[in-house]
Amino acid sequence: MGYISGMILLLVGLLGGVGLGLLFRQYWLEKRSRHLQEQAKNIVSDARKEAETIKKEAILQAKDSLFQMKAEFERETKEHRKEFQNLEKRILQKEENLDKKSEALDKRESLISKREKTIQQQEKEIEEKERELQAVLDEQRRKLESLSGISAQEAREMLIQSIENEARHEAALLVKKIETEARESADRKAKNIIALAIQRYSGDYVAEKTVSVVNLPNEEMKGRIIGREGRNIRAIEASTGVDLIIDDTPEAVILSGFNPVRREVARVSLERLISDGRIHPARIEEIVEKVNAEIENTIRESGEQAAFDVGVHNIHPDLIRFLGKLKYRTSYAQNVLQHSREVAFLCGIMAAELGLNEKHARRAGLLHDIGKAIDHEMEGPHATIGADLARRYGEAPPIVHAIAAHHEDIPAEDILAVLVQAADALSGARPGARKELLETYVKRLEDLEKIAGTFQGVSKAYAIQAGRELRIIVESDTVSDADVVLLSRDIAKKIEGELTYPGQIKVTVIRETRAVEFAR
Repeated sequence: MGYISGMILLLVGLLGGVGLGLLFRQYWLEKRSRHLQEQAKNIVSDARKEAETIKKEAILQAKDSLFQMKAEFERETKEHRKEFQNLEKRILQKEENLDKKSEALDKRESLISKREKTIQQQEKEIEEKERELQAVLDEQRRKLESLSGISAQEAREMLIQSIENEARHEAALLVKKIETEARESADRKAKNIIALAIQRYSGDYVAEKTVSVVNLPNEEMKGRIIGREGRNIRAIEASTGVDLIIDDTPEAVILSGFNPVRREVARVSLERLISDGRIHPARIEEIVEKVNAEIENTIRESGEQAAFDVGVHNIHPDLIRFLGKLKYRTSYAQNVLQHSREVAFLCGIMAAELGLNEKHARRAGLLHDIGKAIDHEMEGPHATIGADLARRYGEAPPIVHAIAAHHEDIPAEDILAVLVQAADALSGARPGARKELLETYVKRLEDLEKIAGTFQGVSKAYAIQAGRELRIIVESDTVSDADVVLLSRDIAKKIEGELTYPGQIKVTVIRETRAVEFAR
């Protein structure tokens, strides 16, 4: 009985343990199931968060790419807009110039038509008077022919021949006498003044000329200057107004333009772009703008320095600027600003020796070639253009006249104009001051000899002293001693009228008589 109850108790205990085990296992499975569900939820949540992150990153990358593409598009659009604006400005300027030229042509045409009507009326009146006069002359001629017994043509030829011979002889004697007297009194004084002026102004001269060739470090630089589809070279030409020529010349490009200041701006800008290495339209415009400002400052400073060097003050600022532009202007390879300084010093020295106003002389000498600063923009000789500029900016009438007359475009009316002419010739004609091409030089010598050969009685003609002197040998039996004076003057006048040359040319006519006999 006791054994049975023990077994029952053991069985009950086993059943209770099994039940507890089952309960514990069910609890553990439920807990694990909840844990797995939470892990699954966490994995899904993390996946969603990661997906959201990837989505946001993709959106940001897309926005960044879109922003970059938009910025690139705006930059290119801005570049094209600038190019179009520059083209539009150039077109508008050309249209304004064409309108101005058209108005000027219309005014000139109306003025010419009025003058033609006036001339036609005057021609009619002159023709009527000529007919009346011819009738009177015919009547008088018939009476004279009947009284004298010779024709009018024969009488005219006899009278003309007699008067011409007598006049030439008397004129030659008078010219020779006047020249001899003037030479005795003035030649020595003039030589002393000129020699003193040259001696006191001993300025060195270094030939300057506008550089139109820019050297490149290598051939690859040409492609970078041209740019993609030629946009760099177009930007350079549009910004500077100078043509850029890229040909087969090794490691060099050529700048072509009529304006020396623009050419200098283009040269400096291109050299800076090459040294910098960043060549694109925006950089080109930036560099050209900076160089333009620098060149403007240099022009103003050069004009002020030139006026200060020669002691001339109170010049209008615009004239100072035009004067500074002459630094980039050359004439026969002679720098025009340096030439103007020399002329100013020489004028001052000669004026001081003659007892004239030295400051006025220097002022006229410094400004005598001011027209060359804009003669490529206006029509007419630079002396006339310079006189108009000086008059416009308040220069005194004697200064304006000296500028206008320094190349004898108008006759010299006072001693100041003559001094400017002499100083201009001294500065330009001295050896080494100017250069000219060999072909031009040879052609000028040939033209000198041809002009001398067109006169009657000339046996031989030689251009010597590098074209500064023309020596002529005449036939002694055809040309007399008195005729030699007139012949030299006539040849000099013809040279002045037909040739263009720096300085002056001395015409020497030689006549000699030789008597040869042999003693046997």
